[in-house]
Amino acid sequence: MNFLGIDLGWQSGPTGLCHLQLQGGQLMLVDLDRQPTHAAVLAWIDRQIPASEPVIAAVDAPTIIPNDTGMRLPDRLAHRLYGRYDAGCYPANRGRPFAAPLIAFGQALEQRGLVHAPNLSQQQASRYQIEVFPHPAMIRLFRLPRILKYKKGRLVERRPELARLRQLILTELPQLTPGLSIQPAELPAVPMTGAAMKALEDRLDSVICAYVAAHYWWWGLARNQVLGNQAEGYIVVPCPHGQPTTVGAPAEPEGAKS
Repeated sequence: MNFLGIDLGWQSGPTGLCHLQLQGGQLMLVDLDRQPTHAAVLAWIDRQIPASEPVIAAVDAPTIIPNDTGMRLPDRLAHRLYGRYDAGCYPANRGRPFAAPLIAFGQALEQRGLVHAPNLSQQQASRYQIEVFPHPAMIRLFRLPRILKYKKGRLVERRPELARLRQLILTELPQLTPGLSIQPAELPAVPMTGAAMKALEDRLDSVICAYVAAHYWWWGLARNQVLGNQAEGYIVVPCPHGQPTTVGAPAEPEGAKS
């Protein structure tokens, strides 16, 4: 089974890309990349995953946007449930300039046979796409009291937070089920300059996206939450450390650690 993490550039920014594959019960890193355009991302997907192979593509972007104004249901739920951790998401509606290309990207995945899967049964090998959001995922995966603030602020403040994310990927994801088998040499070191840090940020976010896809496929709704639904948009959040509650009302992350 293949798992793609797509930290999608919403308009003009590059996209971080990760391909994980389940081999002998362990997740292995197949490729970690970054592409400049949506067309290049789709070409990368076509190279990585032949049309006959099963896959889940986890996209960090709203590809279902039914509302002309305001906020989607999953955006409201993310703010209500994860805002206390600074993990609320950017609101999406069809009036935003990014809406049309993101919707088109989801449709391009559908044309490749990747159907939306807000109610996935455990370990069903087929071709799926889901929406994910790394910040709530990290809160749950790593039992954090707040998000890792590696995206905004001065470089001197962002760099240790990015280094912490890299270390958590290396130390925590191998301990979960399914476990990610990964060595430090497989992830780039944290650089010193802002542009290079952004490039690493995109790649590490894509690793989180790909892992969420694998966790969702492995456990289905038993240890994942789906905020929203296919008609109104949805976000999949992993819950490896405790049973999720009803859709749209996750419990407090257990054992939050600093």
